[in-house]
Amino acid sequence: MRTIWKGAVSFGLVHVPVKLYPATEHREIKFKYLHAKCKTPIKYERRCPTCGVEVPLEEIVRGYEYEKGSYVVFSEEDFEDLPVATDRTVAIMDFINLEEIDPIYFSKSYYLVPNDGGQKAYALLRRAMKESGKIAVAKVALRARESLAVLRVYENCLLMETMLYPDEIRSAGHLSELHFDEGRLHDNEIKMAVNLINNLSEEFHPEKYTDEYREALMARIEAKVEGREVEVAPHPEAEKVVDLLEALQASIRLTQGDRKAKSKRAGKARGAVGAGVKPKASNAVARTAADPPGSGTDARAAGAAGLAGEPKKAQGRKRKTS
Repeated sequence: MRTIWKGAVSFGLVHVPVKLYPATEHREIKFKYLHAKCKTPIKYERRCPTCGVEVPLEEIVRGYEYEKGSYVVFSEEDFEDLPVATDRTVAIMDFINLEEIDPIYFSKSYYLVPNDGGQKAYALLRRAMKESGKIAVAKVALRARESLAVLRVYENCLLMETMLYPDEIRSAGHLSELHFDEGRLHDNEIKMAVNLINNLSEEFHPEKYTDEYREALMARIEAKVEGREVEVAPHPEAEKVVDLLEALQASIRLTQGDRKAKSKRAGKARGAVGAGVKPKASNAVARTAADPPGSGTDARAAGAAGLAGEPKKAQGRKRKTS
């Protein structure tokens, strides 16, 4: 990774020399716009509509439109002369608890690592924050603006997350669609919805969540490059449910069956491991090229899981009628 910023973390009279690395990246697949006739990439020009000419970068300045059609012009010197106290400094202002901040404030994550000579002070700050369980609220100047940020311990590193200011968060109170009466919710519906949430509750394992759209798109790109015909997997038709209570009941039956199937597979896997046998991957997990993400495999697995409890019920009914 490439360093994008160098400076220091300051708290009190302590300064910790640090370097900044981006902690995240967007993995979307990028396309170029082509001319459909000749397949040439479209070229965008910086043209002045008044002069009718293409404008080179050295002739471009920034302007703020203070009223329609009227601008004040800013040069690079104007930005450099602004008094920013946090220039090249992550200035810690407060230490707070992480749960006090709503995630809506978080913007982008960066890794802070010690720069030359800052290892001991860095280790001290990291240890103190880890033992206190606190995170730091700070200000930092990045990309020509002063940002609010928090510092916290992540794995063996200090992580800095830039934040939005309160006046950058839009209020949900202005959304007229949210002003409706909840009085029609029945207790039974609420209980069943909570039950469904409990059935779907698990520990967070981020590796189990994948971008199936990106995988399918990449598979289509590779097929087109290789000249193969693209096969589209059929989408399973969702059962039409009109009544909310009926939908909750069907969902609970499905999740209960899914949990039974999961626990049964986990028990078999533990038994196999104890006997020295390597467990087989389930069909729902062990996808092949013939079953790409988003194919009918997931639907078949879910359907099988949902029907896991049916035979016992049927047996019970037979014994009752005999």
